[in-house]
Amino acid sequence: MLVSVLLALTVIMVTTRLVGLLFTKIHQPTVIGEVIGGIILGPSLLGRFAPGLQSALIHPDAAPFLGVISQLGVILYMFLVGLELDLRAMRARAAATIAISNAGIVVPFALGVALAWTIVESYAPPGVPFTSFALFLGVSMSITAFPVLARILSERGLQRTPLGIMALTCAAIDDVTAWCLLAFVVSVTQTKAGGAVVTVGLTALYIALMLTVGRRVMAALVRRLEQSSRIGEQSLTLLLVAVLLSALATEFIGVHAIFGAFLLGAIVPHDSTVARHVRDRIEDVVRVMLLPAFFAFTGLRTELGLLDGANDWIICAVIILVATLGKFGGVTLAGRVSGLPWRDASALGILMNTRGLVELIVLNIGLDLGIVTPRLFVMLVIMALATTMMTAPVLGRLVRTHR
Repeated sequence: MLVSVLLALTVIMVTTRLVGLLFTKIHQPTVIGEVIGGIILGPSLLGRFAPGLQSALIHPDAAPFLGVISQLGVILYMFLVGLELDLRAMRARAAATIAISNAGIVVPFALGVALAWTIVESYAPPGVPFTSFALFLGVSMSITAFPVLARILSERGLQRTPLGIMALTCAAIDDVTAWCLLAFVVSVTQTKAGGAVVTVGLTALYIALMLTVGRRVMAALVRRLEQSSRIGEQSLTLLLVAVLLSALATEFIGVHAIFGAFLLGAIVPHDSTVARHVRDRIEDVVRVMLLPAFFAFTGLRTELGLLDGANDWIICAVIILVATLGKFGGVTLAGRVSGLPWRDASALGILMNTRGLVELIVLNIGLDLGIVTPRLFVMLVIMALATTMMTAPVLGRLVRTHR
């Protein structure tokens, strides 16, 4: 069994890395190539044309272990995402960006709920309440991939420009809001009406405690760690234990473990030496070894053959259109109303339309909970890839023309 898991992990790492590097050559984020590399290894390509080879490389018995590895990778990745958030910068610019951030959530969320109403008969799983289905589809339309957006801005040297700063701030606020909405959806789905109220109340209490008491305790702990001669080893141990405990807490409350990991990362002082030490030590391992397992695990669940006939592909195109209109259109119009020129507002809109890996995490949660069918899951994965792939070329056109 160990041989099968090691072989599968090696194949996954090599494939996702090579395809990811190939996509950087055509000016696409690495994450797009890595996700497509996972799909190549799944039933859509390798499993369809060479099922024997796929079974030999990624043995079915290894799938549960890959699932555990991928979950650990996602938990640590969401901790890193939270670690990159600068809560002080969010507060400093909140007044200027609150309208745009709200539009980036409310408009796509409303369109997603409306879309759910039109497709619920054909694409909702049997026995799933319309409320859960509609709320989840609304959240899936509202996601912005903060880490992918940050990488795109960095690659283009825009991260310190007024446009880049506003985009990062809006995306950070959007991410926090979207994760809170997802926590609500999970609580509604996993419990009955009374239990959902308790779960939402406990979640709100946990968030409040983490952002007040937890943040002060973490700041004091970080100051103490920075005075230690063994800052790297001690800080890594304590923060990883804290991440696991926070993930356990949110899982116990009734929301996903990754929300606790994200929240723990958000309360660590953004520019501290401890944050840099921890980020430097685990980021490469997470991105190179653990996340590829998640990409492959997603690819194994993404079977393009499930889209049967023209009608499914039409609905897939409609989902992409609704997602783009909601995010790009809502943010662009809000930016224009806030006083931005049309080109800057459009550039901000296309940046906020980036979904990438964060969307895939949300979609896998929906599939695990049974809120979406495997067929709708495939459509939403295609939407995540399409909206992320359009960001770089459209942004390049807008910024080049503007300059």
